[in-house]
Amino acid sequence: MLKLPPVQSGYHNAQLWNYVQLSAPRSPIQLKNRPPLRLSLTSFCIGEPENLVGTAGFGFWNHPFSPDRYRFPRLPRALWFFFASKRSNMALDYAVPGSGWKCAVIDAINPRALALMPLALPAALAMRSKKLYAKLYPPIQRALKIDEHPLDLGLLRERHLYQIDWLPERVIFSINNHPVFETPFSPTGPLGLVIWMDTRYAIITPQGHVGAGVEKVTHEQGLVIENLALHAGDE
Repeated sequence: MLKLPPVQSGYHNAQLWNYVQLSAPRSPIQLKNRPPLRLSLTSFCIGEPENLVGTAGFGFWNHPFSPDRYRFPRLPRALWFFFASKRSNMALDYAVPGSGWKCAVIDAINPRALALMPLALPAALAMRSKKLYAKLYPPIQRALKIDEHPLDLGLLRERHLYQIDWLPERVIFSINNHPVFETPFSPTGPLGLVIWMDTRYAIITPQGHVGAGVEKVTHEQGLVIENLALHAGDE
């Protein structure tokens, strides 16, 4: 079980991973997972889902940043079941709230996304107009290969089987053997497996609003992980 005790200040996390982090400052992260690959596990949270703070989840990422370790950040690639508390606002999908429990993918390092980098600042300023946001952001979102699907927060209260099928041409998210979300956006590997719960909150919006910090944990909270398995190969 990943567990966070009550804490009043500072960054705290509980985490499992399968990538190699060298001890030297700014050292590269050695990632090894590529599609086709299936992640399956059973999970539920300790504590009421509505009262959870920070972020939590499980899936694959390229370790773009590390709050507890000094290293230059990089653009993100990830596919995961992801939770963020109400204090967060990571509004990356036009149609999905920036917090809560969700399926999510992003690949901001693909060539189309990188080609948009010089336009990032003027686009962010322009999208502070609701009309321009509605017009400009959907194609930007597609270029970044961002796709999300909201889930009922109450799912975290009970034990469920979660599965991610990471295929070269698509990603399928399933709960209790029933697909709940499929996307044609499949991040390029290699990525690393990560399962975590932490006290971090983050704000990042298409309009250029960015912020981050840590939350107090007033009651013990945890993420129970059981029957973890990785299977290489197609569906």
